[in-house]
Amino acid sequence: MKIRYSVCAALLALSVYAQTPAGGAAFRELYLRREAEAAALYQRKEYAGAAAIHEELRRRPELAKHEEDYAHVLYNLACEYSLAGDKDRALAALREAVASGLVSSSSIRQDGDFEPIRNHSGYKELLTALDAKERPARMLWNSPALRTPFREDLPEDEKVAGLSRLWSEAKFNFVYFDRLDGIDWDGLYLLYLPKVRRTKSTLEYYQLLAEFSAKLKDGHSGVSYPRQLGEKLGWPLLNTAFVQGRVFIQAVRDPELAAQGVKPGVEITAIDGVPVKQFGAERVAPFRGASTPQDLEIKVFEYSLLGGPLDTPVVLTLRDAAGLEVTRSLPRKSGAESDKYPHEPYKAFEFKVLPGNIAYVALRSFGDETCSKQFDANFEAIRKTDAIIFDVRENGGGSSNVGWDILGYLTDRPFQSTQWSTREYRPVWRAWNRPERQYSDPGYAIQPHGSDPYRKPVIVLTSPRTYSAAEDFAVVFDAMKRGRTVGEATGGSTGQPLSIPLPGGGSFRLCTKHDRYPDGREFVGVGLLPTVPVSPTVEDLRAGRDTVLDAAVRLLTTR
Repeated sequence: MKIRYSVCAALLALSVYAQTPAGGAAFRELYLRREAEAAALYQRKEYAGAAAIHEELRRRPELAKHEEDYAHVLYNLACEYSLAGDKDRALAALREAVASGLVSSSSIRQDGDFEPIRNHSGYKELLTALDAKERPARMLWNSPALRTPFREDLPEDEKVAGLSRLWSEAKFNFVYFDRLDGIDWDGLYLLYLPKVRRTKSTLEYYQLLAEFSAKLKDGHSGVSYPRQLGEKLGWPLLNTAFVQGRVFIQAVRDPELAAQGVKPGVEITAIDGVPVKQFGAERVAPFRGASTPQDLEIKVFEYSLLGGPLDTPVVLTLRDAAGLEVTRSLPRKSGAESDKYPHEPYKAFEFKVLPGNIAYVALRSFGDETCSKQFDANFEAIRKTDAIIFDVRENGGGSSNVGWDILGYLTDRPFQSTQWSTREYRPVWRAWNRPERQYSDPGYAIQPHGSDPYRKPVIVLTSPRTYSAAEDFAVVFDAMKRGRTVGEATGGSTGQPLSIPLPGGGSFRLCTKHDRYPDGREFVGVGLLPTVPVSPTVEDLRAGRDTVLDAAVRLLTTR
């Protein structure tokens, strides 16, 4: 999944302020500049200084005419005053922000900036009143009626209700219906109703829901199974790689498998007696939502290919480099079991210096601030190198701000975030036969880390596993024209999912946000196309060589 904005209130505001406020371009320029200055002060924990900037903006008549921006300035003021210890001003600003109708009780409760005022009687009274105001909407959108407990076979009414909720929520919230060539969503719903009624178990039911949601053809939309079903599924302790249109074993964690000849570099030609491509197309792909062909290939042949019931082994037909074929029956292991086997600890961030004084910086997750904090901690050492290779080939996303924060070390000028849009449905417009509009946001200026950036060559490595917030990182880097991208096209899927609970303890999510390059170019549904295309080869896989990294090193050392 991908978190689009930072949890910090001051940084969150920057994402919202991209609409041109009332007052024109001159005020917009001033507004974004002052917002960036406030964000920088907030990051340095100079909360009073940030509040002074927001007080200045608050008094501008141009801002008062733009309710969303005005509400977020007030919200940020509340956060900053709270952190600065000025409880009365924090509550006053928070009351005004709440009065706008654009701030929810859940966002306030989840925001750590309000920890200093949690026990204040005024804060408690405000939240109590806001809870009462929001109760009707909560019952409409988040009623507990469909949060039913898990059973091995859900009642038919609950199954129908779950399908109906997925269908109806998508109609109002999914952002990419325009890309589905006039799909008859209602017709699909009618087609799946009898199928759902015929299911004999909750597992079979959830498989049908996954198949239904996969019709949206989106990597940020799909069904998550209940925990009780997930506990019954497992995988052999090995990783697969899809290379040059073939499936290979990339790594093996179970020593017993290695003793049977199941080792890296061996090709999988069939699964349970079915040719591997046919198996993937028929038994895996129909249940996986994907935004691009490369996205689907990775989900089918690397992430999901060998999964299945724990009590059922998977039978693989294997072919070695010499062409010798063998058949092996491999047990599936649960997540808890697999943790008992030897494995290298996962590292979200890795930094090392390669020959040629090249900094290799692997950024494997933006799920928290580990990468940005570790990059900052190592920046003085990285500064001494003659080039940087950022590797985001295994980064599935998280918060875009984490990656953009790192890019701020590569320039001394502000640079632009991605653009985005979402649907703007108004019931009365539908009654008047008016077309639905799009709410568009052109992005915002991201500030650099000071005036002495890293100015030497930079390369970013990408793959189809570069996803979501990691794609936002690569796209903004590409738009900065700060260096080259090397590797394969990214997954082509980013956005903001909306998560909805389902009967039986599962859930589904729908992509509600359409992101684009800072200049408006598309990359969702396409992927970032690297400036230097390089793909792994079978020969290098079997030899243990990194085709893409080696190519990047050659580019930097032979210039």
